[in-house]
Amino acid sequence: MASQIAHIVYAKKYFEALENGVLIRNSNGREKVSYPLGKLNKDEFLLGCVFPDIRLIDKNVSRKDTHLRFGKLDLDFSGLNSFEAGWKFHLYCDMKREDILRKHNFYLMEKAADYYGRPAKLFEDVVVYDNYNNWEKLENYFNNPPFFNLDLNINKDSYNLWYAILARYIKEKPGLKSIKIFLSKVIIAHKKEIANVIEEFMQNEKIAKVLKEVHNEII
Repeated sequence: MASQIAHIVYAKKYFEALENGVLIRNSNGREKVSYPLGKLNKDEFLLGCVFPDIRLIDKNVSRKDTHLRFGKLDLDFSGLNSFEAGWKFHLYCDMKREDILRKHNFYLMEKAADYYGRPAKLFEDVVVYDNYNNWEKLENYFNNPPFFNLDLNINKDSYNLWYAILARYIKEKPGLKSIKIFLSKVIIAHKKEIANVIEEFMQNEKIAKVLKEVHNEII
């Protein structure tokens, strides 16, 4: 899986592919425009594309609840609203990202797979941040998100808290300090060790180079 900023950046690349008339290939290799551009609400799509990791702040939500929602993971969003399309896009990117990293032998690099790959995921946010240029608008939107009825055991307070945490996180390009603040808000183990590995990655051009390939190849 990618982290939150990366998912937003990859969604931007998807929007650009639609706007430029680039046809997206589905899993069968056939070219297909996956969603009529005029019917896609970009803000709601972005809201959905960072939703699945809400489980990081809510013990009542499991990975199964948010990451096994859809059957076939492709870019066909027919029958889904914009939030659901973004949600499915998140899962598609998680799958595609792993394929790309394995193709480039990323997990053979030192510490790349440490702590379930979390340091690499958060460092990826640093690497790709500058590929999106409307963070202020998105920050404001995340601070006042519309609530979607999701048929999950998630209350509105947890929902709003997740997006408030993200609003603060995306406000500026992540550094070690802001990443540590984000880590302090989520339910994961080995936070100090994860931060230490990220600090090492910030001096490792080879790690950054492979993570840039995810952005290059994700869409």
